[in-house]
Amino acid sequence: MMETDLYKLLKTQKLSNDHACYFLYQILRGLKYIHSANVLHRDLKPSNLLLNTTCDLKICDFGLARVSDPEHDHTGFLTEYVATRWYRAPEIMLNSKGYTKSIDIWSVGCIFAEMLNNKPLFPGKHYLDQLNLILAVIGSPTQQDMQCILNEKARSYLHSLPPQNKQPWVRLYPGADPRALDLLERMLTFNPNCRITIEE
Repeated sequence: MMETDLYKLLKTQKLSNDHACYFLYQILRGLKYIHSANVLHRDLKPSNLLLNTTCDLKICDFGLARVSDPEHDHTGFLTEYVATRWYRAPEIMLNSKGYTKSIDIWSVGCIFAEMLNNKPLFPGKHYLDQLNLILAVIGSPTQQDMQCILNEKARSYLHSLPPQNKQPWVRLYPGADPRALDLLERMLTFNPNCRITIEE
């Protein structure tokens, strides 16, 4: 029986480095299993991660989950609304269709960042605010990044924005383990093709 969830836990207490690592390990292990079945969860967030008193973690709420089969085109089944905004990968907001398992990796990166300081990393008030918060941290997309944006209007919007520099993760999380920050860097990469995979 699961007594609480990660959202409630982060509201009330600071996690030790060991707890954050153990929870992250369990999230990634569960996600590896889900992805091995070619399923995208599409709504990973702290309240969908159940916990018990022995720190066992379970991923729940598969209401938005969809099949992602690289052998077949299932883009018709990939709906535009996915993921609670704060944990939503930039390509979901910019492309709406044709996204991959990397959207779940982005969500895990946002959750991991929240475990480091008990604050959501990108608490956007609306769609554009969300995108601006993301770019203020990870910096403006490169020309290579822009090639993964299929939507012409979205690409024009990104080109119209003033250039943003990437923030060093160590400035955002000064007390964090350098390895944790390296993992954050690889999870929270604008280009889904360059984002770390669950196998890595």
